[in-house]
Amino acid sequence: MSEPAGRVLYLHLQLLDRQVVDPDGEPVCKVDDLELDLDDEGRPYVTAILIGPRALGPRLGGRIGRWVTAIAARLSEKEAETSATQRLDFGLVTEIDSAITVSRPVDELDVRPLERWVDDHVIARIPGSRHASE
Repeated sequence: MSEPAGRVLYLHLQLLDRQVVDPDGEPVCKVDDLELDLDDEGRPYVTAILIGPRALGPRLGGRIGRWVTAIAARLSEKEAETSATQRLDFGLVTEIDSAITVSRPVDELDVRPLERWVDDHVIARIPGSRHASE
């Protein structure tokens, strides 16, 4: 068997639960799970970073994992989002260190739907929440 073409990673140690940051160091998300595929020789490689409670719930397992997944599905506005797990293509990763750096700014990545939902449906209803601070 030949040596793998890419870098060998210990997923639990070097990827899972790590902070993902954009090129400016702004936090993007945390790695909740990973999507893997197999190469021609049957070796696994990472294809995507899975994000959000729908990715984390099955990893937690048990009753708490089912609750996390169900609550995320319930809070989701769009029907298509309830079954889909958010993913960040692994091709965007430029560096793996204490944090995982991606090549695109956080504004270009659609990875914060829960925060958007809370902002639109909770924060926006608070009187004065849309006024600039003085």
